[in-house]
Amino acid sequence: MDNAQDNKKYKFGLVGRNISYSFSRSYFADKFKGENLPHSYVNFDLQSIYELDEIIKNTPNLKGLNVTIPYKEDVIPILDSLNKRAKKIGAVNTIRITRYQKLIGYNTDYYGFKNSLKPHLKEHHKRALILGTGGASKAIAYALKKLKIDFDYVSRSQKEGVKFLYSDLTDEIISSYTIIINCTPIGTFPDVNECPDIPYDAISEHHILYDLIYNPAQTKFLSCGDIKGATTINGSEMLKLQAEKSWEIWNKS
Repeated sequence: MDNAQDNKKYKFGLVGRNISYSFSRSYFADKFKGENLPHSYVNFDLQSIYELDEIIKNTPNLKGLNVTIPYKEDVIPILDSLNKRAKKIGAVNTIRITRYQKLIGYNTDYYGFKNSLKPHLKEHHKRALILGTGGASKAIAYALKKLKIDFDYVSRSQKEGVKFLYSDLTDEIISSYTIIINCTPIGTFPDVNECPDIPYDAISEHHILYDLIYNPAQTKFLSCGDIKGATTINGSEMLKLQAEKSWEIWNKS
């Protein structure tokens, strides 16, 4: 933003469903306070993505939005355009609203995941299992491709592109995929005693278990990995990185 715009009160927000727990609102509130910016960040809890049109029309000075479950794919048809990476990924978690009220979709999940995983990678981390097939998993898959890590999907039901059902997973399969990423909401607060149904006995110190969930910070999925000596990573660093990348996008002139 140029200096003339710096003093203007802009509004930013998160679009999702049942998002009272949201990391983004408190993160940006702290950021705006710390940097002495007059902006605000609010949650838009929608029952349908089509409610977004009214929000855009009726929220003055709305400059940017983050998008979370379950709308990362559903939001695409109502946007005016996508940047190249979001188009390739097929999911959007950041929207920039231009001065002419055009909605441009981006994906910063990819950036957050890639840069939070990279410091933990070792020579033997060549194959990954992605648990879940929602919008977040698409950004994860794109990042793994860029990191030249082979991957396969695990899902509860058979669908195109899915190699394994949870019921297919054996100790041998788990042993051969040394990165396992939970892209499902299983284990999110308040359901903290739940975890994806995989054979945890086959996890070893050679594994990375990465959970996109950040509340709780230590999910049951990660606890099971810790017990077996695996490297465990929660979603908080990814969120911080993607939030800062969103901020950069919103402030493009």
